[in-house]
Amino acid sequence: MVDQQWSGVRERVVALGAQPWSGKVFGSHGHEWALEDPLADDGLAELEAQVGVQLPDDYRSFLTRVGAGGAGPAYGLFPVRRVQGRWRWEGDGADLADLSMLAQPFPDRGPDPRDLDALLAVRPEEEDFDEIEDFDDAIEAWDERWETLMFAPERTAGAIVISHLGCAQREWLIISGTHRGSIWSDCRADDADLVPLLDQAGSPITFNRWYIDWLERAELTAPLSPAST
Repeated sequence: MVDQQWSGVRERVVALGAQPWSGKVFGSHGHEWALEDPLADDGLAELEAQVGVQLPDDYRSFLTRVGAGGAGPAYGLFPVRRVQGRWRWEGDGADLADLSMLAQPFPDRGPDPRDLDALLAVRPEEEDFDEIEDFDDAIEAWDERWETLMFAPERTAGAIVISHLGCAQREWLIISGTHRGSIWSDCRADDADLVPLLDQAGSPITFNRWYIDWLERAELTAPLSPAST
């Protein structure tokens, strides 16, 4: 049943990429509509043995039925590849995920709000300084404190980066813990915390929904095709 949800998806992606209007889809110049070959079952088994946890069902099925990465939301789905005998995800920011921590549960909460409030309350403002050099030094020190708090490796235990939206904004797939299988938005570069992607009913968006929603939106570009006008 899980495999059936991907029936025809690879073919739909390939067909989209062949259309003259395919370049109008956001991020397509990044993935250029290329899909990696699907993983063999023994490759998937080796990957999961290496990271120490079974991947969410819809994602692992995608890897073996559609492709190991490539064309997808934003600038594409980060591919998982075997390099020098070890599996890893590749892409802009993929190394933010600690592969040795994927079996650990993704945390139910982020930093203590009191810590965030205290840090935000002392964020330097340029008008408070007489010299721009002093402001630059102060904001650099503040940024270091923010990054230490927000980018601590344990904050993204049990998760992998799967896509890059540009401007250091990314999306994560949760592998372990109570949020397993859901997609989270990462705008920490813009001083915002990690948050789950939710549908209109307020339910967490799974990998399958995330990918199919993108595919359906891309297919709605069809009226822009010269052949359809």
